[in-house]
Amino acid sequence: MFLDAVLARNPQLVDHAVELHRTGRVQPDTYVIDLDAVEANAALLAAEARRWSLGLWPVVKQVGRNPEVIRAVARHLPRFAAIDAPEARTLHAAGARFGNVGHLVQIPHRALPEILAWRPEAVTVFDAANARAVSEAARRLGWVQDVLVRIEGAPELVHPGQEGGVPLGGLAEFAAEVEELPGVRVAGVTGFPCVQCVPGSGQPRPTATFARVREARAVLAARGHPDLKLSAPGVTCAVTLPLLAELGATHGEPGHALTGTTPLHAVDQGQPERPAYVYVTGVAHVLADGRPALHGGGFYSRSGAESALIPRTGTRLAVQRAPAENIDYYRLLAPGDARPGDTAVLAFRTQVFVTRSTVAVVAGLATGSPRLIGCHDALGQPLPEDAGGKGTGGP
Repeated sequence: MFLDAVLARNPQLVDHAVELHRTGRVQPDTYVIDLDAVEANAALLAAEARRWSLGLWPVVKQVGRNPEVIRAVARHLPRFAAIDAPEARTLHAAGARFGNVGHLVQIPHRALPEILAWRPEAVTVFDAANARAVSEAARRLGWVQDVLVRIEGAPELVHPGQEGGVPLGGLAEFAAEVEELPGVRVAGVTGFPCVQCVPGSGQPRPTATFARVREARAVLAARGHPDLKLSAPGVTCAVTLPLLAELGATHGEPGHALTGTTPLHAVDQGQPERPAYVYVTGVAHVLADGRPALHGGGFYSRSGAESALIPRTGTRLAVQRAPAENIDYYRLLAPGDARPGDTAVLAFRTQVFVTRSTVAVVAGLATGSPRLIGCHDALGQPLPEDAGGKGTGGP
């Protein structure tokens, strides 16, 4: 999906990732991240957000909640969106501050005292029960917590496993109850996805969920809630910020824009954010019919992986589709010139936190002096030096 883009716009990242794997410094199933490119993308987004008077709460789940990435992004975008309690803890450990917590996954009630003590700017709640839990936790801590109301998405847009939110028709009843809670203040609304890319063209467009969120803000404003935030996550990148501003959003939540890997970047290499990661693995074996099998672990069902580069020969081999019930032990390529032990480089849309991959962070590519500054697991925990590649025994 992104291999052409990264080869054209960040070939030094590809070359260094190949060298890291060839020399055994990283193992198969490793995402190699160009920290310089990530930071440059964050700086670009911050400047564009100021231009459009928008706030940005970056998201880091897709790069494995990596602490090196968090610190680089925080130099330009200091307040993050944490999708769940484990991510909030990783962000806190890396020294980040919080814009929005619970924006995809509700914070478990028992974790609320811990996370509210870190003073997030807002907590997203999906229903009155969660608003009551936030109110009680905040009251015990001695303050009033701002909450964002998650609005139920348009049915055709809700991703499986991401259901929930206040129905637009039930918002007045919800608000009447929450307005009586002593520990929370209704501070805004959100929903997901508010922007999507048109399949094929990659062009961003507002969704029916965005329309619901805008209507919800009007309902709450009419009830006397002032200065309401509207966070509109989904394809938040430099080119969509004017759209967010035009439609009245106050915040976006960039994720894949930090690595130049939104669907728009897959079809338009002229986007300002540069591609900032590749996936490097190895050929494990070759089937009798000539199809190479790659070491898996980092593939994602919605990745759009299309081809793999075999650097030894310069061959590009098509990635074969895998059914949803696939266990990611291996990923098959079309028959071609590859042999066990060969390095393979791919670039596709990922969610590293749902993989078992290693994340290797490289700095200095922008100045021609690349150095591997650390390896972490898919949840951002540091790995011992040998676990990064040496001594793994794999090709």
